[in-house]
Amino acid sequence: MTTIESALDTFPKLVRANAERWPDKVAIREKDFGIWQSYTWRDYEQRARRIALGLASLGFARGDKTAIVGDNRPELYWAVAATQALGGVPVPLYQDSIEKELAYIVDHAEARFAVVEDQEQVDKLLHIKAQCPRLEYVIYDDPRGLRSYSEPCLLSLAELEERGEKFALGHPGYLDDAIAHGGSDDTAVICYTSGTTGSPKGAMLSYRNLVTMSRIASEREGLRPDDESLAYLPMAWVGDHVLSYAQGIVTGFTINCPESAATVLHDLKEIGPTYFFAPPRIWENLLTNVMIRLEDAAWPKRKLVQLFLGQAQDLERRRLAGRPLPLLPRLLRPLGAALVYGPLRDNLGLRRIRIAYTAGEAIGPEMFVFFRALGINLKQLYGMTEASVFVAVQKDGDVRLDTVGTPMPQVEIRISEQGEVLFRSPGVFKGYFKNPEATRQTLEDGWIRSGDAGFLDASGHLKIIDRAKDVSRLAGGTIFAPKYLENKLKFSPYVKEAVCIGQDRPFVTALVNIDLVAVGNWAERRGIAYTSYTDLSQRPEVSELIQGEVARVNGTLLEDEVLAGARICKFLILHKELDPDDEEITRTRKVRRGYVAQKYAALIEALYGERDRVTVDAKVTYEDGRTGVIRADVRICDVAVDAR
Repeated sequence: MTTIESALDTFPKLVRANAERWPDKVAIREKDFGIWQSYTWRDYEQRARRIALGLASLGFARGDKTAIVGDNRPELYWAVAATQALGGVPVPLYQDSIEKELAYIVDHAEARFAVVEDQEQVDKLLHIKAQCPRLEYVIYDDPRGLRSYSEPCLLSLAELEERGEKFALGHPGYLDDAIAHGGSDDTAVICYTSGTTGSPKGAMLSYRNLVTMSRIASEREGLRPDDESLAYLPMAWVGDHVLSYAQGIVTGFTINCPESAATVLHDLKEIGPTYFFAPPRIWENLLTNVMIRLEDAAWPKRKLVQLFLGQAQDLERRRLAGRPLPLLPRLLRPLGAALVYGPLRDNLGLRRIRIAYTAGEAIGPEMFVFFRALGINLKQLYGMTEASVFVAVQKDGDVRLDTVGTPMPQVEIRISEQGEVLFRSPGVFKGYFKNPEATRQTLEDGWIRSGDAGFLDASGHLKIIDRAKDVSRLAGGTIFAPKYLENKLKFSPYVKEAVCIGQDRPFVTALVNIDLVAVGNWAERRGIAYTSYTDLSQRPEVSELIQGEVARVNGTLLEDEVLAGARICKFLILHKELDPDDEEITRTRKVRRGYVAQKYAALIEALYGERDRVTVDAKVTYEDGRTGVIRADVRICDVAVDAR
């Protein structure tokens, strides 16, 4: 590390350096009321400074925590930087969290301050304030609907900045001294994990963790100051904190905040980012939109697109497998780029992409090949909150379908005797906040126990099989890897979520959530009327559709000697979507298996019985905390399993 880099060891110092180096370069944009608003690095530094001084005027002390709640907004990123400038620790929370979830984290993190987006978040925090005795101030950005609120703890962001300007007059060197006092080993952020098996844990990441891994990844992947990214994933997720906030500051590129979650795909087209991350579900949505539009196209155009896409995908499969590329498809590639691939990339907003990642879950081979065939440099990334994201990434020119790539520079990976992936790196976290026992279970002698089962192949590529604790056996001894099977099911555009059951059972069964948009479109084209998700999910035609998708997965398992005996024999389509508010999945869409097994025990037992239908009542929780009950007559479907 150079002397200059060692002096710029915290984000507030880096923001100040960026404001001096690129005062007029756009640092962040936000789409508001249909218009993109741009803010330079000078703006970024000045707004963060005013917010920090405003917090100081309220008595903010080094080590204090600030809860950050809302959609991706410049003001919230500035609040993160402002908190860090004072030696405090930001604690971002999921904006769609219900009150119980917010109360646990705000209280556990000992947050004195909260900076939130709007009335929705203000209401939730006011309702839980009695459960969070340390919470003193709730500061909001958007004042709409809050005119009549008179709670003394409430303060608008505009008022806070005014206080900051007044505070600065009497304390001219206060903030610069606070920034100078910060160091690389200070805690930069606490990111709470999703809590699949219990209460969320607060992972403490230092500036050394985040700045070092951001620099390593930016250099390895060739990120530049002129890159553009779309910041649309939850700020509470470590991926956004690193890929948007940390890397944006370290590299100096521009991040763009969409108008709302509903406009992300439209805003993506307008921005045309060069650096883009999306979990498999987003890539699935993009592909589904393409397929729907293709079905609406005239016959000649549809055939032309199918011809060139088929050739491009065949070429890409050969390229990924290291096989020779036929001459004719290579010669036709430029024509396909002009007629099909280029216009498609442009329509999706991906024409300028240089680097694209997918992570979180396995991505379907067909989907992965489709986007790479369009000329998009899509790569798989493997990471964790406790690693400051980056563990392994596929290298340019060394991308494979069945791996998550090779270790990042300065990252070491080894496999335990039990087959668990272990790693250590400069990004390894400091520990879990107020949870030394969980820290000891995860972190030992600098090595992180990932909890994932996997192996390194002969070329040094990492392959992930499943969560180590979830790998078990069927009653007959066949290995059962539920997540592996669930990911294969979710490769279908018609399957949004799946939970496979089989441990100590005679065969594998599955609970399936359909994708309402994709299946709804499929149903409308066939004149199948429906009134709701519950109604559509139990239609016999939909059962047949999903039956075909399950049979497809079983067909792929026949090729695997180890897992061939774990084919899915029965399934049912759940009458409701698995929902974080109902505690069935986490905010990052990880299945809470124990809770699902308990809640749907009657359905699971029916799958292993002789009935072809079962009546079920299910409690649902609304965002305001109210509950209701959904009753449905759920159909149980058999799937033919071919003998080998």
